[in-house]
Amino acid sequence: MSIHPIEYRYGSPEMRRIFTRESWLEKMLLVEATLVQAYADVGEIGRDVADYISDRASLKYVRLEDVNRYEKITDHEVMAVVKALSDACGEYGAYIHLGATSADITDTVLALQLKEALEIVDGHLRRLAEALIKKAIEHRDTICLGRTHGIAALPMPFGFKFAVWAAEVKRHRERLVQCIPRVCVGKMSGAIGTMAGLGPHALEIQSLVMKRLGLRASEISTQIVPRDGLAELMVLLALISSSLEKMANEIRNLQRTEIREVEEPFVESTQVGSSTM
Repeated sequence: MSIHPIEYRYGSPEMRRIFTRESWLEKMLLVEATLVQAYADVGEIGRDVADYISDRASLKYVRLEDVNRYEKITDHEVMAVVKALSDACGEYGAYIHLGATSADITDTVLALQLKEALEIVDGHLRRLAEALIKKAIEHRDTICLGRTHGIAALPMPFGFKFAVWAAEVKRHRERLVQCIPRVCVGKMSGAIGTMAGLGPHALEIQSLVMKRLGLRASEISTQIVPRDGLAELMVLLALISSSLEKMANEIRNLQRTEIREVEEPFVESTQVGSSTM
């Protein structure tokens, strides 16, 4: 039974697509293929080998069913992908996952997922800010009752509310821009982060992989990318959510029957607000 919010009512098709099992596998294969290409770039394997593996690193040749079957056997999702991709590449399968550890792949895939997801979030914030600014201008001469602590205070422009919200959304977008470089970070540094298994060109290989994927390389890491970036993102998303809740609560309060200063759109011919009333 699914309990993740983006998989139910409050998700969007574009956001759900990023976190599907198929999309995850596509990115896993992409990272593995990009690693092989980086080895070819530094001359450690042949370009023909890298190109063949890259061609086979797709859902056309690596089926999700095969990955799932291997995962049941190995109880290891990364090894399942490596085995399924190796099967698709025949003798060239020996060149897959060279020097990498599981978190090199999974953390880099997560960074790719978050990069796509945060582009969607930023797009929604931009459109919200534009809508709020439009409403602020539209209602700059519409007078309403200003309240403090729910008590009538002074008259104010209705558009002022929207201007305040727009400024808050603008700050969230600024925070998001600052946060993304610390969140969308990948690694290719081996089991404990020392790059010992990637050979003499390890730093260059990591740099090439991240450049091809459009990510920043982790400044330094152990087995995993440090999680402070993810914690920062969670705090930012909580801030954004609190602003959205504040707007929603204000609208909800102002459309109460005894106030009725605003109303949400409602299609009376088809829409249902309550199964009882």
